[in-house]
Amino acid sequence: MERTPINLAVLVSGSGTTLQNLIEKIASGDLNARIALVIGSKPDLLGLKRAADAKLMNFVVDRRDFADPLAFSRQVFSLCDDAGVDLVCLCGWLCLLEVPDKYAGKVMNIHPALLPCFGGKGMYGPRVHEAVLAHGCKVSGCTVHFVDNDYDAGPIIVQRTCEVREDDTPQALAARVFEEEKLAYPAAISLFAANALRIEGRCVRITSPAPVEAVRP
Repeated sequence: MERTPINLAVLVSGSGTTLQNLIEKIASGDLNARIALVIGSKPDLLGLKRAADAKLMNFVVDRRDFADPLAFSRQVFSLCDDAGVDLVCLCGWLCLLEVPDKYAGKVMNIHPALLPCFGGKGMYGPRVHEAVLAHGCKVSGCTVHFVDNDYDAGPIIVQRTCEVREDDTPQALAARVFEEEKLAYPAAISLFAANALRIEGRCVRITSPAPVEAVRP
């Protein structure tokens, strides 16, 4: 029997390419989910335009309107409560969140590097790929992880790798990493929807057979 689609909240701070990937995966039937709402961290984001074009409910919660991360986070998660969200997906979201206890293990992020390397405050976008190249890494990739109250520090769910080429630019590497992101995030969401993820301290155990996309290197 087909499972009922899970309700997602998608949080964006930029162009929304990851949001667009999820929209397309859902439309194609590759991801059994529904995007209940999209939240942007400031007005006039391309990601919010993508949401509007897809006729998705969307809101702005401008970080600059709040005195501290706690007040900001309360507003974000209040909207998630109202929408009956099962899972919160950070998609290029750049603002620190304080995750309420009721959402522990229900907030995911994707990072364009192999955590715990090249993560943390200030490591986003081209900066990540510049750092990977500067360190002479031979492989890079992406990481989907659960979110805690620190940047890029939560337990890792799925990682996918790609080569780093001798003539790479940050832009070329970013494009190759994004191709892996397009597979990794839907795979992690599918595992969550199947109740196949168990958090044990720093580790996430996959408790049932994983989709091919989640395990192929």
